[in-house]
Amino acid sequence: MRLLFAGTPAVAVPALEALIGSRHEVVAVLTRADARAGRGRQLVPSPVRQRAEEAGIEVITDRPRSEGFVERLEALQVDCAPVVAYGEILPREVLDVPRNGWVNLHFSVLPAWRGAAPVQRAVIAGDEVTGATTFLIEEGLDTGPVLGTATETIRRRDTSGDLLDRLSRSGAGLLVATLDAIEDGHMIPVPQPTDGVSLAAKLTVDDARVVWTHPAHAVDRLVRGCTPAPGAWTTLPDGSRLGLGPVTPLDEPLEVSLAPGEVQVTKSAVRVGTATVPVELGEVRPAGKKPMNAADWARGARLGDGTRLGQEVSA
Repeated sequence: MRLLFAGTPAVAVPALEALIGSRHEVVAVLTRADARAGRGRQLVPSPVRQRAEEAGIEVITDRPRSEGFVERLEALQVDCAPVVAYGEILPREVLDVPRNGWVNLHFSVLPAWRGAAPVQRAVIAGDEVTGATTFLIEEGLDTGPVLGTATETIRRRDTSGDLLDRLSRSGAGLLVATLDAIEDGHMIPVPQPTDGVSLAAKLTVDDARVVWTHPAHAVDRLVRGCTPAPGAWTTLPDGSRLGLGPVTPLDEPLEVSLAPGEVQVTKSAVRVGTATVPVELGEVRPAGKKPMNAADWARGARLGDGTRLGQEVSA
């Protein structure tokens, strides 16, 4: 089939790679326009655009609602349009152009975690299993009929970045298999069940703030779910922010009880109290500085026992 691939971030690149190596022809790539990034705020092309240009594939950055977009899409004569994390809403007149529709690769087992942050929300919720789903895009939010699924176990120490990396690769294979079945006429779309629907709203910076009055397992899940983005954080007594990498809940309470947010510093570790057992900090990111080991940071900051992180918030 002739394909238009729509995607933007790095997580979409494995799917594009798989399609380039498949029996199908990627005739064009649709991606978000170049965005400013870095200290110099220079315009940077999306990872998908960079890979498409390396492969000599036509790149389209026009928005789907822009004038002339439908006509340009029709001129490509694509049979199907696979989508992975493109980041734009597709209007009805655009959805109707490819004869086999737009096929989305979504990183959850639908109808669980419809929305922008399915992997992060699954980790934060403590799910044991997630996966990837291919489905036909319609005007609702991730509501279209399912074409294929693959499952993935969420490991005990997975961050959302770890899990998304695995899903992007297994999902790439699922997407190719789905398109093969569509071309062969073997695919039967299955409506999503009405039970088990959950929504995965995009995580904000405020969502990533650690609440130390929550249990250790909840703190652990939040931090892993927000790693690498948007990045979990807490506040120091002076009000500045401290970024947090994954933490480790202790197996049992310390000999000295720690109140929620209270810090204990040793030569090799920094522990913080929660509503249950303390957690041990791993990597931290002081404001304006590079990530560093928590114990090294505590020594440099002359952080002492009894320091309190964050503000107490009722659970």
